[in-house]
Amino acid sequence: MTSAAATYRLTQYASGGGCACKVPPGELERVLAGLTPAAGPDLLVGVETGDDAAVVRLDSGRAVVLTTDFFTPVVDDPYDWGRIAATNALSDVYAMGGEPLVAVNLLAWPRERVPFELAAEVLRGGADVARVAGCHLAGGHSIDDPEPKYGLAVTGIADPDRLLRNDSGRAGLPLTLTKPLGLGVLNNRHKATGEAFPEAVATMTTLNADASRAALAAGLTCATDVTGFGLLGHLYKLCRASGVSAVVDAAAVPYLDGAREALAEGFVPGGSRRNLDWVRPHLASEVAEDELVLLADAQTSGGLLVAGEVPGHPVVGELVRGSEATIAVR
Repeated sequence: MTSAAATYRLTQYASGGGCACKVPPGELERVLAGLTPAAGPDLLVGVETGDDAAVVRLDSGRAVVLTTDFFTPVVDDPYDWGRIAATNALSDVYAMGGEPLVAVNLLAWPRERVPFELAAEVLRGGADVARVAGCHLAGGHSIDDPEPKYGLAVTGIADPDRLLRNDSGRAGLPLTLTKPLGLGVLNNRHKATGEAFPEAVATMTTLNADASRAALAAGLTCATDVTGFGLLGHLYKLCRASGVSAVVDAAAVPYLDGAREALAEGFVPGGSRRNLDWVRPHLASEVAEDELVLLADAQTSGGLLVAGEVPGHPVVGELVRGSEATIAVR
């Protein structure tokens, strides 16, 4: 970390942090319900089910995947924040079963409050992740803004007949989670105290590329990534889109070290509590409230939730019959 980076705690220049600052899912759906977007027969995935990215068929063997994602600082180190934001943006393409092809930067920066040299570190972090992903990074757009924000607009490529979608789940399929939970509470603790969590940073900067490819290789068709709406929120959207319900084995869900301690000490993002309030009418729970908060914890650059078994990752539940999209937590 440069001397300037050590002086400026980026998380202190933003009211929220990471995917926890997403618009609450209930509010977002009410706004989108009044819109009628332009669409055609080649739009394979649009806004209907709240999937991770748009998919448009190019021809019989190719589809283009489009997404964008950006957010305020989730960690103080600018280089790490750039890596996290880029990894998170690329995740939407992997969650659809695609491969990222090209991305452009989205940068907002408080020029008069934070040295612009730190913005260069953010961009360097994003470029390094794009390089690892084999994704071209070509320019972008920047604005002067009271709060720092960074992310990518990404275009990917996929086989239109081998997509991962959130509306193709079937009763009887196990649920696999490819990254541990707890990122929201740990990031909130970092914002409040400055304490660093290297394991959380390593998790947030791990691409979902291998998990996506493994799911496709296993012939699976249903997945979503676990980000700002938490495991329960994204699972509810998957169940609703697929016309099924789910059972979650709370004891099988992995957590990062320190997550439970951060929860116990009150470092819970407001977004995590809003997630739980949103899904609560659809829950049948046999576990304590604290466990539900962790299951709804707003993740930044989380893993994939896949309907089916992905080798090397834990099964945390299963999809079951039930058109009301209820989630039983046991």
